[in-house]
Amino acid sequence: MPAEWFLDTNVLLYAYDLDAPVKRAVAQSLIERAWLQPGHTAVSVQVLQEFHVNFVRSGHSSSEAAVLAGDFSIWPVMDNSLALFRLGLSLQARWQLSLWDAMIVAAAKASGAHSLLTEDLNHGQDYGGVRVVNPFR
Repeated sequence: MPAEWFLDTNVLLYAYDLDAPVKRAVAQSLIERAWLQPGHTAVSVQVLQEFHVNFVRSGHSSSEAAVLAGDFSIWPVMDNSLALFRLGLSLQARWQLSLWDAMIVAAAKASGAHSLLTEDLNHGQDYGGVRVVNPFR
């Protein structure tokens, strides 16, 4: 079953950000929705990697980051693969994105999601069937 939504790293990080209470509440509600509707929300290995690095950088332990990444892994997770990399490269060229942003869009596309929840790309932009939604607007 294809996912409906794809969560970018910033959404996961804001769920634990004590310095951004409004964004934290929004992010927590999105994660709660993901728990309550299994299979509807996807992430990628890249998102889990970025979450781990940035969560630890923000002062949390590596073991806590690993537990949370494991928890998020019960959702559909798009693996890094050569096919995904090639799709990312084509999206990078087509939309003039950074490689990292293109890989997020590629993973969202591969998951079947129609919405990519992030604040890192232009709200409302459609990338060939994946529409960016900034949940913090």
